[in-house]
Amino acid sequence: MARPAQASSQSLAPTPHKDLFLPVGMQRQEFRAMGTIIELLLPQGQAEQGGEVVRLLFAHWEQTLSRFQTNSELSRLNRASGQSTRVSRLLLDVLQTALAAAQATEGMFDPTLLNQLVRIGYDRSFDILPLRLPDVFSAAIPGGGWRAIKIQHDGEQSYVTLPEGAALDFGGIAKGMAVDASLKRLKRLGIQTALVNAGGDLAVLGLPTHMEHWSVGVQGKDVTWNIPLRSGALATSGTGRRRWQQGTQQRHHLIDPRTGESAQSALWSVSVAAGRCEQAEVAAKVAFLLGPEDGKAFLHKYGLAGLFLCEDGGWTTAGSWPIDRMQTIEEK
Repeated sequence: MARPAQASSQSLAPTPHKDLFLPVGMQRQEFRAMGTIIELLLPQGQAEQGGEVVRLLFAHWEQTLSRFQTNSELSRLNRASGQSTRVSRLLLDVLQTALAAAQATEGMFDPTLLNQLVRIGYDRSFDILPLRLPDVFSAAIPGGGWRAIKIQHDGEQSYVTLPEGAALDFGGIAKGMAVDASLKRLKRLGIQTALVNAGGDLAVLGLPTHMEHWSVGVQGKDVTWNIPLRSGALATSGTGRRRWQQGTQQRHHLIDPRTGESAQSALWSVSVAAGRCEQAEVAAKVAFLLGPEDGKAFLHKYGLAGLFLCEDGGWTTAGSWPIDRMQTIEEK
Protein backbone atom coordinates (compact mmCIF):
# COMPACT_ATOMS: atom_id res chain seq x y z
CA MET A 1 0.00 0.00 0.00
CA ALA A 2 1.22 3.51 -0.81
CA ARG A 3 0.56 6.36 1.56
CA PRO A 4 2.01 9.75 2.52
CA ALA A 5 5.04 9.29 4.75
CA GLN A 6 7.65 11.20 6.66
CA ALA A 7 10.28 12.99 4.57
CA SER A 8 12.29 15.08 7.03
CA SER A 9 11.61 16.58 10.44
CA GLN A 10 12.40 20.07 9.17
CA SER A 11 9.79 20.13 6.41
CA LEU A 12 7.04 18.03 7.95
CA ALA A 13 4.79 18.23 10.96
CA PRO A 14 3.14 15.13 12.47
CA THR A 15 -0.57 14.51 12.02
CA PRO A 16 -2.68 12.94 14.77
CA HIS A 17 -2.39 9.62 12.90
CA LYS A 18 0.42 7.24 13.78
CA ASP A 19 3.41 7.27 11.41
CA LEU A 20 1.89 9.82 9.01
CA PHE A 21 3.28 13.31 8.52
CA LEU A 22 2.06 16.42 6.75
CA PRO A 23 3.94 19.08 4.82
CA VAL A 24 3.82 22.41 6.63
CA GLY A 25 0.85 24.55 5.54
CA MET A 26 -1.30 21.62 4.44
CA GLN A 27 -4.30 19.90 5.96
CA ARG A 28 -5.19 16.22 5.92
CA GLN A 29 -8.73 14.96 5.37
CA GLU A 30 -10.20 11.45 5.18
CA PHE A 31 -13.46 9.89 4.14
CA ARG A 32 -14.60 6.46 3.03
CA ALA A 33 -15.70 5.68 -0.52
CA MET A 34 -15.39 2.95 -3.16
CA GLY A 35 -14.52 0.35 -0.54
CA THR A 36 -11.47 2.15 0.86
CA ILE A 37 -10.21 5.21 2.74
CA ILE A 38 -9.76 8.31 0.58
CA GLU A 39 -7.01 10.56 1.94
CA LEU A 40 -6.47 14.16 0.86
CA LEU A 41 -3.58 16.53 1.53
CA LEU A 42 -4.66 20.07 0.67
CA PRO A 43 -3.53 23.65 1.40
CA GLN A 44 -5.01 24.76 4.71
CA GLY A 45 -6.94 27.70 3.28
CA GLN A 46 -8.52 25.60 0.54
CA ALA A 47 -8.92 22.26 2.30
CA GLU A 48 -12.63 22.52 3.14
CA GLN A 49 -13.70 23.53 -0.36
CA GLY A 50 -11.37 21.08 -2.06
CA GLY A 51 -12.34 18.26 0.25
CA GLU A 52 -16.04 18.74 -0.41
CA VAL A 53 -15.50 18.70 -4.18
CA VAL A 54 -13.55 15.44 -3.99
CA ARG A 55 -16.12 13.84 -1.65
CA LEU A 56 -18.93 14.63 -4.07
CA LEU A 57 -16.93 13.26 -7.00
CA PHE A 58 -16.19 9.96 -5.26
CA ALA A 59 -19.80 9.66 -4.09
CA HIS A 60 -21.04 10.05 -7.66
CA TRP A 61 -18.51 7.58 -9.04
CA GLU A 62 -19.38 5.02 -6.37
CA GLN A 63 -23.10 5.39 -6.93
CA THR A 64 -22.55 4.85 -10.65
CA LEU A 65 -19.83 2.17 -10.67
CA SER A 66 -20.11 0.08 -7.50
CA ARG A 67 -20.73 -3.63 -8.03
CA PHE A 68 -21.78 -3.91 -4.38
CA GLN A 69 -24.72 -1.50 -4.70
CA THR A 70 -27.63 -3.30 -6.35
CA ASN A 71 -29.11 -0.02 -7.62
CA SER A 72 -25.88 1.30 -9.17
CA GLU A 73 -25.78 1.82 -12.90
CA LEU A 74 -23.05 -0.82 -13.21
CA SER A 75 -25.14 -3.42 -11.36
CA ARG A 76 -28.11 -2.71 -13.62
CA LEU A 77 -25.90 -3.12 -16.69
CA ASN A 78 -24.51 -6.42 -15.38
CA ARG A 79 -28.02 -7.75 -14.79
CA ALA A 80 -28.91 -6.88 -18.40
CA SER A 81 -26.16 -8.92 -20.06
CA GLY A 82 -27.13 -9.87 -23.60
CA GLN A 83 -29.31 -6.76 -23.93
CA SER A 84 -28.48 -3.35 -25.36
CA THR A 85 -28.49 -0.95 -22.39
CA ARG A 86 -28.22 2.82 -22.35
CA VAL A 87 -25.28 4.05 -20.25
CA SER A 88 -24.17 7.37 -18.81
CA ARG A 89 -21.14 9.27 -20.01
CA LEU A 90 -19.22 8.35 -16.85
CA LEU A 91 -19.80 4.61 -17.17
CA LEU A 92 -18.97 4.77 -20.88
CA ASP A 93 -15.71 6.64 -20.22
CA VAL A 94 -14.60 4.12 -17.61
CA LEU A 95 -15.61 1.18 -19.80
CA GLN A 96 -13.77 2.53 -22.84
CA THR A 97 -10.66 3.19 -20.73
CA ALA A 98 -10.85 -0.35 -19.32
CA LEU A 99 -11.27 -1.86 -22.78
CA ALA A 100 -8.28 0.11 -24.09
CA ALA A 101 -6.23 -1.22 -21.16
CA ALA A 102 -7.37 -4.77 -21.90
CA GLN A 103 -6.36 -4.37 -25.54
CA ALA A 104 -2.97 -2.84 -24.69
CA THR A 105 -2.15 -5.63 -22.21
CA GLU A 106 -3.40 -8.44 -24.48
CA GLY A 107 -6.12 -9.29 -21.98
CA MET A 108 -3.98 -9.48 -18.85
CA PHE A 109 -6.05 -6.58 -17.59
CA ASP A 110 -9.62 -7.83 -17.86
CA PRO A 111 -12.64 -5.83 -16.62
CA THR A 112 -15.02 -8.77 -17.13
CA LEU A 113 -13.97 -10.95 -14.20
CA LEU A 114 -16.84 -10.27 -11.82
CA ASN A 115 -18.29 -13.77 -12.08
CA GLN A 116 -14.85 -15.24 -11.36
CA LEU A 117 -14.58 -13.07 -8.24
CA VAL A 118 -18.04 -14.14 -7.08
CA ARG A 119 -17.14 -17.80 -7.66
CA ILE A 120 -14.26 -17.61 -5.19
CA GLY A 121 -16.40 -15.84 -2.59
CA TYR A 122 -15.74 -12.15 -3.22
CA ASP A 123 -19.43 -11.34 -3.61
CA ARG A 124 -19.65 -8.53 -1.07
CA SER A 125 -17.53 -5.67 0.24
CA PHE A 126 -14.33 -6.95 1.79
CA ASP A 127 -15.28 -5.18 5.03
CA ILE A 128 -17.99 -7.79 5.60
CA LEU A 129 -16.44 -10.74 3.76
CA PRO A 130 -15.82 -13.67 6.14
CA LEU A 131 -12.21 -14.79 6.35
CA ARG A 132 -13.37 -18.40 5.94
CA LEU A 133 -15.85 -19.53 3.30
CA PRO A 134 -17.18 -22.93 2.23
CA ASP A 135 -15.46 -24.69 -0.65
CA VAL A 136 -16.53 -24.11 -4.26
CA PHE A 137 -17.30 -27.04 -6.55
CA SER A 138 -17.74 -25.33 -9.93
CA ALA A 139 -14.85 -25.21 -12.40
CA ALA A 140 -12.93 -21.98 -12.94
CA ILE A 141 -13.64 -20.14 -16.20
CA PRO A 142 -10.91 -18.02 -17.85
CA GLY A 143 -11.60 -14.38 -18.72
CA GLY A 144 -11.79 -12.72 -22.11
CA GLY A 145 -15.43 -11.65 -22.17
CA TRP A 146 -14.33 -8.05 -22.77
CA ARG A 147 -13.61 -8.90 -26.42
CA ALA A 148 -17.32 -9.41 -27.15
CA ILE A 149 -18.62 -6.19 -25.56
CA LYS A 150 -20.51 -4.03 -28.05
CA ILE A 151 -20.80 -0.22 -27.84
CA GLN A 152 -23.23 1.67 -30.03
CA HIS A 153 -24.05 5.37 -30.33
CA ASP A 154 -27.33 6.97 -31.33
CA GLY A 155 -26.87 10.71 -31.43
CA GLU A 156 -25.78 11.76 -27.96
CA GLN A 157 -26.89 8.49 -26.38
CA SER A 158 -24.63 5.47 -25.93
CA TYR A 159 -25.59 1.81 -25.50
CA VAL A 160 -23.60 -1.17 -24.25
CA THR A 161 -24.29 -4.85 -24.77
CA LEU A 162 -22.43 -7.28 -22.52
CA PRO A 163 -22.07 -10.84 -23.80
CA GLU A 164 -24.14 -13.49 -22.05
CA GLY A 165 -22.34 -14.75 -18.96
CA ALA A 166 -19.99 -11.75 -18.65
CA ALA A 167 -20.15 -9.08 -15.95
CA LEU A 168 -18.04 -6.00 -15.29
CA ASP A 169 -15.97 -5.16 -12.24
CA PHE A 170 -13.98 -1.94 -12.70
CA GLY A 171 -12.34 -2.14 -9.27
CA GLY A 172 -8.94 -0.45 -9.18
CA ILE A 173 -9.08 1.25 -12.57
CA ALA A 174 -12.17 3.20 -11.47
CA LYS A 175 -10.40 4.31 -8.29
CA GLY A 176 -7.36 5.38 -10.30
CA MET A 177 -9.50 7.34 -12.73
CA ALA A 178 -11.38 8.96 -9.84
CA VAL A 179 -8.05 10.08 -8.34
CA ASP A 180 -7.02 11.63 -11.67
CA ALA A 181 -10.42 13.30 -12.06
CA SER A 182 -10.19 14.69 -8.51
CA LEU A 183 -6.89 16.41 -9.23
CA LYS A 184 -8.38 17.97 -12.36
CA ARG A 185 -11.31 19.31 -10.32
CA LEU A 186 -8.97 20.68 -7.65
CA LYS A 187 -6.85 22.41 -10.28
CA ARG A 188 -9.95 24.08 -11.73
CA LEU A 189 -10.66 25.45 -8.25
CA GLY A 190 -7.25 27.14 -8.32
CA ILE A 191 -5.60 24.63 -5.99
CA GLN A 192 -1.99 24.17 -7.07
CA THR A 193 -0.78 21.65 -4.50
CA ALA A 194 -2.59 18.45 -3.54
CA LEU A 195 -2.33 14.72 -2.98
CA VAL A 196 -5.26 12.33 -3.44
CA ASN A 197 -4.83 8.77 -2.19
CA ALA A 198 -7.48 6.08 -2.72
CA GLY A 199 -6.34 3.12 -0.66
CA GLY A 200 -2.79 3.09 -2.03
CA ASP A 201 -3.52 4.44 -5.51
CA LEU A 202 -2.45 8.07 -5.38
CA ALA A 203 -1.48 11.05 -7.51
CA VAL A 204 -0.06 14.47 -6.74
CA LEU A 205 -0.41 18.02 -8.00
CA GLY A 206 2.48 20.46 -7.63
CA LEU A 207 4.92 20.34 -4.72
CA PRO A 208 4.55 21.42 -1.10
CA THR A 209 6.31 24.63 -0.10
CA HIS A 210 10.06 24.24 0.45
CA MET A 211 9.97 20.56 -0.55
CA GLU A 212 11.64 18.92 -3.55
CA HIS A 213 9.24 15.98 -3.60
CA TRP A 214 6.32 14.32 -1.90
CA SER A 215 7.21 11.46 0.42
CA VAL A 216 5.15 8.32 -0.05
CA GLY A 217 5.28 5.17 2.05
CA VAL A 218 5.23 1.79 0.30
CA GLN A 219 4.47 -0.98 2.76
CA GLY A 220 6.00 -4.45 2.49
CA LYS A 221 5.53 -7.51 4.67
CA ASP A 222 8.03 -6.45 7.32
CA VAL A 223 9.09 -2.90 6.47
CA THR A 224 7.81 0.35 4.98
CA TRP A 225 9.93 2.44 2.63
CA ASN A 226 9.82 6.17 2.11
CA ILE A 227 9.74 6.82 -1.66
CA PRO A 228 10.21 10.30 -3.21
CA LEU A 229 7.55 11.30 -5.76
CA ARG A 230 7.96 14.60 -7.60
CA SER A 231 4.94 14.36 -9.91
CA GLY A 232 2.45 11.96 -11.40
CA ALA A 233 1.08 8.91 -9.65
CA LEU A 234 1.97 5.78 -7.72
CA ALA A 235 -0.24 2.72 -7.44
CA THR A 236 0.16 -0.61 -5.67
CA SER A 237 -1.48 -3.97 -6.36
CA GLY A 238 -0.97 -6.73 -3.84
CA THR A 239 -2.51 -9.39 -1.66
CA GLY A 240 -1.47 -8.23 1.80
CA ARG A 241 -4.95 -7.16 2.85
CA ARG A 242 -7.55 -8.89 0.69
CA ARG A 243 -7.00 -12.56 1.44
CA TRP A 244 -9.42 -15.20 2.67
CA GLN A 245 -9.80 -18.97 2.90
CA GLN A 246 -12.32 -20.83 0.73
CA GLY A 247 -12.42 -24.46 1.75
CA THR A 248 -8.80 -25.59 1.45
CA GLN A 249 -7.91 -22.81 -1.00
CA GLN A 250 -6.14 -19.57 -0.09
CA ARG A 251 -7.84 -16.81 -2.10
CA HIS A 252 -7.19 -13.19 -2.99
CA HIS A 253 -8.86 -10.65 -5.24
CA LEU A 254 -6.28 -10.47 -8.06
CA ILE A 255 -7.66 -12.88 -10.65
CA ASP A 256 -5.46 -14.22 -13.43
CA PRO A 257 -7.66 -14.01 -16.55
CA ARG A 258 -5.78 -16.95 -18.07
CA THR A 259 -7.09 -19.30 -15.37
CA GLY A 260 -10.01 -17.55 -13.67
CA GLU A 261 -8.33 -18.23 -10.32
CA SER A 262 -6.43 -16.07 -7.83
CA ALA A 263 -3.01 -15.37 -9.35
CA GLN A 264 -0.02 -17.43 -8.24
CA SER A 265 2.92 -15.14 -8.94
CA ALA A 266 5.11 -15.45 -5.79
CA LEU A 267 4.64 -11.70 -5.28
CA TRP A 268 3.37 -9.79 -2.26
CA SER A 269 2.82 -6.54 -4.13
CA VAL A 270 3.91 -4.41 -7.08
CA SER A 271 4.10 -0.59 -6.97
CA VAL A 272 4.35 1.38 -10.20
CA ALA A 273 5.02 5.07 -10.87
CA ALA A 274 3.37 6.63 -13.92
CA GLY A 275 2.03 9.91 -15.21
CA ARG A 276 -1.58 9.12 -14.30
CA CYS A 277 -3.05 7.05 -11.49
CA GLU A 278 -5.22 5.06 -13.90
CA GLN A 279 -2.11 4.07 -15.87
CA ALA A 280 -0.14 3.20 -12.72
CA GLU A 281 -2.99 1.09 -11.34
CA VAL A 282 -3.38 -0.99 -14.50
CA ALA A 283 0.38 -1.46 -14.85
CA ALA A 284 0.78 -2.53 -11.21
CA LYS A 285 -1.99 -5.12 -11.51
CA VAL A 286 -0.70 -6.55 -14.78
CA ALA A 287 2.89 -6.69 -13.51
CA PHE A 288 1.68 -8.54 -10.41
CA LEU A 289 -0.22 -11.09 -12.49
CA LEU A 290 2.77 -11.66 -14.77
CA GLY A 291 5.22 -12.25 -11.91
CA PRO A 292 8.69 -10.78 -11.28
CA GLU A 293 10.45 -11.50 -14.59
CA ASP A 294 7.64 -11.04 -17.10
CA GLY A 295 6.28 -8.17 -14.99
CA LYS A 296 9.59 -6.32 -15.22
CA ALA A 297 9.68 -6.87 -18.98
CA PHE A 298 6.13 -5.46 -19.22
CA LEU A 299 7.12 -2.30 -17.32
CA HIS A 300 10.27 -1.88 -19.43
CA LYS A 301 8.13 -2.11 -22.58
CA TYR A 302 6.11 0.91 -21.49
CA GLY A 303 8.98 2.83 -19.88
CA LEU A 304 7.56 2.56 -16.36
CA ALA A 305 9.33 2.18 -13.02
CA GLY A 306 8.25 -0.35 -10.42
CA LEU A 307 9.02 -2.07 -7.13
CA PHE A 308 8.34 -5.81 -6.85
CA LEU A 309 7.98 -7.19 -3.32
CA CYS A 310 8.11 -10.99 -3.04
CA GLU A 311 6.25 -13.29 -0.65
CA ASP A 312 9.61 -14.39 0.80
CA GLY A 313 10.51 -10.80 1.74
CA GLY A 314 12.88 -10.17 -1.15
CA TRP A 315 12.44 -7.36 -3.64
CA THR A 316 13.54 -6.18 -7.05
CA THR A 317 12.91 -3.11 -9.22
CA ALA A 318 12.25 -2.15 -12.81
CA GLY A 319 13.07 0.98 -14.77
CA SER A 320 14.20 4.15 -13.04
CA TRP A 321 12.89 3.22 -9.60
CA PRO A 322 14.86 5.36 -7.07
CA ILE A 323 16.67 2.55 -5.25
CA ASP A 324 19.28 4.91 -3.80
CA ARG A 325 16.56 7.13 -2.26
CA MET A 326 14.46 4.42 -0.63
CA GLN A 327 14.51 4.90 3.14
CA THR A 328 13.21 2.49 5.76
CA ILE A 329 10.72 4.35 7.93
CA GLU A 330 8.92 1.60 9.85
CA GLU A 331 9.72 -1.79 11.25
CA LYS A 332 6.76 -4.00 12.19
